[in-house]
Amino acid sequence: MKTLLKYTLALSLLLASLTGCDEGFTELNVNRVNPTSLASPLVLNRAVIATTYLDGFSTLGMLTYNFGIVQQIITPYGSSLSGANYDQVNNANTAVVWNNFYRNVLKQLVAVIDQSKSDPLQVNTYNAARIWKAYVFMILTDTYGDIPYFEAGQGYTNEIISPKYDAQQAIYKDILKELEEATAALTIAQAPITTDILYGGNVTNWKKLGYSFMLRAAMRHSKVDPATAQSYVAKAVAGGVFQSNADNSIIRHTAVWNNQVGNHLAARERTNFYLAEPFVNYLKTNNDPRLPIFAVRHVGARGGQEQTAARASSAPNVQIGMPMGFNDVTITQVLGQYGVASLWDFSQPNLTTVLRLDSPGFHITYAQTQLLLAEAAVRGWVSGSAADYYTRGVRAHLEQMAQYGPTSAIPEASIKAYLDSQAFTASRALEQINTQYWVASFLDGNEAWANFRRSGFPALKKNPYPGSEVRGDFIRRLIYPDGEIVVNSGNLNEAIKRQGPNTLDTRVWWDK
Repeated sequence: MKTLLKYTLALSLLLASLTGCDEGFTELNVNRVNPTSLASPLVLNRAVIATTYLDGFSTLGMLTYNFGIVQQIITPYGSSLSGANYDQVNNANTAVVWNNFYRNVLKQLVAVIDQSKSDPLQVNTYNAARIWKAYVFMILTDTYGDIPYFEAGQGYTNEIISPKYDAQQAIYKDILKELEEATAALTIAQAPITTDILYGGNVTNWKKLGYSFMLRAAMRHSKVDPATAQSYVAKAVAGGVFQSNADNSIIRHTAVWNNQVGNHLAARERTNFYLAEPFVNYLKTNNDPRLPIFAVRHVGARGGQEQTAARASSAPNVQIGMPMGFNDVTITQVLGQYGVASLWDFSQPNLTTVLRLDSPGFHITYAQTQLLLAEAAVRGWVSGSAADYYTRGVRAHLEQMAQYGPTSAIPEASIKAYLDSQAFTASRALEQINTQYWVASFLDGNEAWANFRRSGFPALKKNPYPGSEVRGDFIRRLIYPDGEIVVNSGNLNEAIKRQGPNTLDTRVWWDK
């Protein structure tokens, strides 16, 4: 009995000691440094940042496809860098936009919308997220065509892990609806969210952004649904689009948060990418004052190690664009014809101006908006002079160069001289407007490619590479990621049956 009492007492003391150790255990193990959740405006900021890619490697989708398709930046190299330079499929790089947007950007935007939609104190955050979501989906559907839209991003909230693909026509209809509703619902009655990375919570600027995106989305319909295009162009103008470069949607980079295209080209891809001949020739032929801001040539370089500061020149007269249709071996056949010492002697994007590590990136600009209005005026969809819209658009982009630093600012005399030389001509209106849009969208590969397909300008020639996999003239869309075949094959096959073969040749709905 005494033995039993001893064991009972010992057990009681042990339990008491364990209970005492457990007191405050939960509080002790709460990490008071790392947050368990983020405020919706901060998550929205993260989505905005991720839209321009998360790292340097993610820029390969833009570098190998978008820039090359519109013949602004090209590489002679293949393997991991193949794409528009050879008009071929590169499965790693065709998937970049898809993977980044669905896994990161849209996941964050859906979370913001879900968290803020029922909170009357987050009306502006909710509607700003809807505007940005519409913009992101424009890029996705412009790139691939039919995509998961209505069920996208709901794997966590509604357990939809195999979303159906929606027709691009239905997607654009909803994009226009979202832009109209969300932009109108923004209110100045609430205090500004000063942590907003784009406009510091300025609701007026967000409204201009929404209506400018609406104008862009409306003009995508110009070939397939002119009535819808005209209707929403009118709504965008009535709502109030960008009025100056101060309204531009910009992602500002620093020495810490780098311009990722600039970062990638300054590091491992420094010697691999060059300005394409059609782009350089257009700028050079027209004495465009943007050429020395866009370009640099390491004159006489015979290898990457000779691309030194001492050889670097941005003088317009020495710039030579790399011709389309060659690889790093066959291009040696034409070096003498172009008067260059090697492939490393062609002009490159300027890493001291437009692609400094802290150079800004632009989502949509006043220049682009004015040029779209110029085309809308030509088509009779908006009042005002097409020539005036055109002139303001070209001027705006010339003045925008100053945002790359004081050495990039174009003097007023040079601006006036260029505008005089490029005066609006009614008989060539659509060509003039959209060729200037091509220049004004330099480094905005998504928009440059989309508008090139929509408008047919500039009048580029087909890439003559002999191993091209493109039966038509140009790459019209990128193929779906291989991962979709594994995880969502049923819905993918339905989209292919509706849209057409999963190839680079298949046109998206609005590109008819």
